[in-house]
Parts: sequence; C-alpha cells; structure tokens
Amino acid sequence: MKSFSLISYAIFLTCIYSARCSNPISITVNETDGLALISFKEKVSQDPLGILNSWNNSLQFCQWPGIQCSRRHQNRVTVLDLQSYGLKGFLSPHIGNLSFLRRIDLQNNSFHGEIPPEIGRLFRLRLLDLSNNSFHGQLPTNLSGCADLRLLNLIDNKIGGRIPVELGSLSKLTGLGLSINYFTGSIPAWLGNMSSLTKLSIGSNLFRGSIPGSLGQIQRLEFFQLSENNLTGIIPPSIFNLSAIDIFYIFGNKLEGSLPQNMGLAFPRLTRLALASNRFTGLLSRPNLWAGPALGPGPA
Repeated sequence: MKSFSLISYAIFLTCIYSARCSNPISITVNETDGLALISFKEKVSQDPLGILNSWNNSLQFCQWPGIQCSRRHQNRVTVLDLQSYGLKGFLSPHIGNLSFLRRIDLQNNSFHGEIPPEIGRLFRLRLLDLSNNSFHGQLPTNLSGCADLRLLNLIDNKIGGRIPVELGSLSKLTGLGLSINYFTGSIPAWLGNMSSLTKLSIGSNLFRGSIPGSLGQIQRLEFFQLSENNLTGIIPPSIFNLSAIDIFYIFGNKLEGSLPQNMGLAFPRLTRLALASNRFTGLLSRPNLWAGPALGPGPA
C-alpha cells in the first residue's frame, strides 16, 4: 500500500536535504519562545548537516536558521521552518509555548514519536506540515484548537486510527493531506462540511466502506485523492457536481458501476484522471484536454 509514487502528492510535497546540532546549548535567555526553541533542539538526536549548530548564545534566537520572528512583537517566533535537513528525534511538547507561530514546516525529516497535543494551543497557526517523517500514534483531537489553520499536511507518516471528528471544526482549512498513513474506518461524512477545502488527499490508508456522497458538497475541491484504500460501492453521483476538480485519483480500490461518458463535461477543468485497479464497467470517452495517464495507476 505504501508503494505508489509520491509524485501523486507533488502539490503537497517538496524536496531537499540537510540537518542537527553538535554545539552544547549555553544560551542565557528567559523569553518563553527562546526556551521553547532550546527544548526543541534538545529533542533532536541527529542533525547531519549541522543546521542547529548556531542555535546557541552567539546569536539572538530570532537570527537562528529556520526561525522568523514578528516585526511587531519583539522576540515572538512566527515561523519554524526546518524542512529537508535530515533531522531525527522527537518533537518537543514545548513547541506549544510558541504562541505566535503561524507556520511549522518540518517536512522531509526523520522525526518520530507522537505528534504532541500541545500544538493544539497554537491558535494563530496557519500551516502545519509534518509530511515525510515517521510520526505514529493517533492525531491529537485538540488540533481543532488551531482555529486559523489553512494547511494540515501529514502525508507519509505512520499515523493511524480514525480521523478525529474534532477536525471538522477547522472551517478555514483549504488543504488536508493524510495520505500514506494507517488511518482506519470509513471516510467521515463530515468532511463534506469542510467547504473551504480545495485539496483532499487521503489515499494509501486503510479506509473501508463507500465514498460519502457528502464529499460532493465541497464545491471548491480541485485535488481529489482517495486511491489505494479498500473502498467499495459506486462513486456517488454528487461527486460529479464538483466542477472545480483538476486532479481525480481513485485507483487501487474496489469501486464498481459505470462511469458517466460525459465526465469531461462534469469535470471541465480536469487534467489528470486515474481510475485503474477498480471494477468499473462501460465506456469512457477521453477528451483531448485531459492530460496525463488518464486511466493509469497514477501520474508518470
């Protein structure tokens, strides 16, 4: 299930490498944010590129690599961006003390352990990207406290259990990436109430049952990725009302029934379509405007 190409998630993921700290921490600050960053560094066990080496008292913490601070509020961290540095370790629960954070981007590292529920205290947070790591356990229910969240990207981890219903309160969320994990149960019908979503990526999990017809209510949806689960039944007719769809991937399930021959009319903006490894019947026309491997297992 974890084998399919990560290119399927290119709109969520980016790549480059880097890493950790060898200098001892000897900083004399009493600011809340400075101490929280020290705790973050202490939980990092490997830093192969030494990105955290300068996280010490030679620089004020707002000048540390990967850190941005507010211009209006002195010594308050707004961005923690350490993507693709090969960092390994646990994510410190003290990250929840960085109360001015708007963006956390730790994608493409080797963090493990559970996602600390203290992140739910970050009510100003707009982006949380922990993709391509090794986080496990379940999603903290109190992520719903991040009421301003726009992007939640946890693609390619080891997170399991059901998607917490509390996430349904994130009314500003535009991107939800949970693919390549171990989520179980059925796809929640309440996802259809998340009207701001433009990208929904929940492929390569352990979901069973049918596709909820309520997903057809997300009129802004452009990216639809439900591939490589154990979904059965038909595609609900309401899905074909999503005229903003650009990418539609449902390959690798046990879906059946016939598809409308006029899918090009139903999805006028469609550029990529992947339906393979299901049980569909009938004919399907392919207008020239459809690019990519229309009936293949995924993008090349």
